[in-house]
Amino acid sequence: MATTIPHHDLKRPAPEALKSALDALAARFGNKLITSQAVREQHGHTTTWLPTQPPDGVVLAQETADIQDVVRICAARGVPVIPFGTGTSLEGQVNAPAGGICIDMRDMNKVLEVHAEDLDCVIQPGITRKTLNEYLRDQGLFFPIDPGADASLGGMASTRASGTNAVRYGTIRENVLALKVVRGDGEIIKTGTRAKKSAAGYDLTHLFIGAEGTLGIICEMTIRLRGIPDTIAAASCSFETVRGACQATILAIQTGIPVARIELLNAAQVRACNAYSKLTLPETPLLLLEFHGSEAEVAEQSKNFAEIAAECGGGAFTWTTKPEDRTKLWQARHDAYWSVKAIRPGAGVVATDVCVPISRLADCVGETEEDLARFNLTSPIVGHVGDGNFHCSLMCDVDDADEMARGEEFMHRLVERAQAMDGTCTGEHGIGQGKQKYLKSELGEEALDAMRAVKAALDPQNIFNPGKIIPAG
Repeated sequence: MATTIPHHDLKRPAPEALKSALDALAARFGNKLITSQAVREQHGHTTTWLPTQPPDGVVLAQETADIQDVVRICAARGVPVIPFGTGTSLEGQVNAPAGGICIDMRDMNKVLEVHAEDLDCVIQPGITRKTLNEYLRDQGLFFPIDPGADASLGGMASTRASGTNAVRYGTIRENVLALKVVRGDGEIIKTGTRAKKSAAGYDLTHLFIGAEGTLGIICEMTIRLRGIPDTIAAASCSFETVRGACQATILAIQTGIPVARIELLNAAQVRACNAYSKLTLPETPLLLLEFHGSEAEVAEQSKNFAEIAAECGGGAFTWTTKPEDRTKLWQARHDAYWSVKAIRPGAGVVATDVCVPISRLADCVGETEEDLARFNLTSPIVGHVGDGNFHCSLMCDVDDADEMARGEEFMHRLVERAQAMDGTCTGEHGIGQGKQKYLKSELGEEALDAMRAVKAALDPQNIFNPGKIIPAG
């Protein structure tokens, strides 16, 4: 099979083709085409250790027709097209290794329809999750997927985002009903309807979710909504060991306690959060939790978890329904990356994630902490442990070759460990450029061939976000 599927070389377009595309785009978009160095570099920005690779131009799209025209102009000349939401992806997804044109979706940020009675809405891809939830609040509705960053919904779909609420509400994958996608000739693919289920044809919706813009460009989304819970309680519980915290998580899930959020912070991460967010949490492994429901349901859920925590070596279990206290606690969790940056100013920080079956979570986190000690590295750990997913925020001096080598070996061992436990190299950050080398060991060459076949069928010129996900064959 591999011999019949084209493996595109990652080449920049010919200078004359690029100039022709830029001239045509300037004629069509005027000052909505930006070619300044600073703006281009912002649109190739990455929070990994990968080098920034800027596009040759940025188009500020206002509507679907703008996306279609950019694709048509670029496709006619073989020029790459890279979609851009807010730039919060973590594995180089917005880099432009072959140059090309970035389509910035920030102005495509409208809510097109809300169907409160059906618990769904239709949106443009540039709207961010916070803006959407502010719009929905007065109707008693919210969109539950919360990756921490105020990401765009289109970017969240493209990277198959998840977050702190996934243990109860699922990931972005479970919360998208349908998409409209601009394909390689500028025409639009409709992948589904507003019906809550369908058996009509291939599941094209989920083909594009997680495709990182390599198969087409999302221009409209139909998503599921939820009712805002009557009562929300935030809780915290400290543990003597990471294993005890993980065991409490496992038992809570296995016994069916409907926890909305359950986050693990190891001792190093708690220290960082205390310093950055001015908290006084015990500097031992910690679980942060959130319960949703009626007042009685929340009280019962909290009571049941407190009993489990006590069995697993948990200390004092505290919970609150006061909005200001809940916000302070969860803001500290969302600021975890910045709290790590503050530990060692000037050091490079790379956030990486893996995901394992929940029964192997304690083993994976424990062995990872042992590796950190062995390599003499600092990397606070935080995780969405309700679904077996955790993150390391590794700090290294990028000018110290020895420390960088140790850091790279640590990250390689982290992925190998997760895969050996029947887990994945990434639970929610995506593949992008950074984790391409791990796909073959995780899924096999046959799966990569199938991906290349899909890519070749939908994007035969390889203009959609080239150089991402699929490693060169």
